[in-house]
Amino acid sequence: MNTRKLSLAAMLCALAVVGSLLSIPVFGSKCAPVQHIVNIVCAVTMGPWWGIAVAFLASLIRNVLGLGSLLAFPGSMFGAALCGLMYQKTRNLPATLLAEVFGTAIVGGLCAYPIAVAFMGQSAAELAFYVYVTPFLISTVGGSLLAVPVVYALGKSKLFQV
Repeated sequence: MNTRKLSLAAMLCALAVVGSLLSIPVFGSKCAPVQHIVNIVCAVTMGPWWGIAVAFLASLIRNVLGLGSLLAFPGSMFGAALCGLMYQKTRNLPATLLAEVFGTAIVGGLCAYPIAVAFMGQSAAELAFYVYVTPFLISTVGGSLLAVPVVYALGKSKLFQV
């Protein structure tokens, strides 16, 4: 295992957890735009599998610390997977940003409904499934737009081979 990638993954996971303190409550979820920045940086610097692992661990730590909800898992992991795969295939940053938005807002939002029904109780189950798409969309669009200058700065600094 590459020590450099493992160290970067740990730093990005920590950044996602600390960044979740800047969450915005929308409907039943906590929008954490820093997670989306982390997903895109992982996609560009390390690839989809590392991105999924970082998203999962950050979601797990956020839940253990009470900083997130169970909805963090589908929201972050589908976005990380799709943007990582898109960047791996195209090396195109705008397409990667769109994949993050689609993976988080649409796929993650739709997958949040059964999780809310199964694990979060009756009040969450009473909400229509499309209620989860809106907060995920708000979070991921904001985070994706903030990721653009971060990725370009990393590329210019030559710290990472972006």
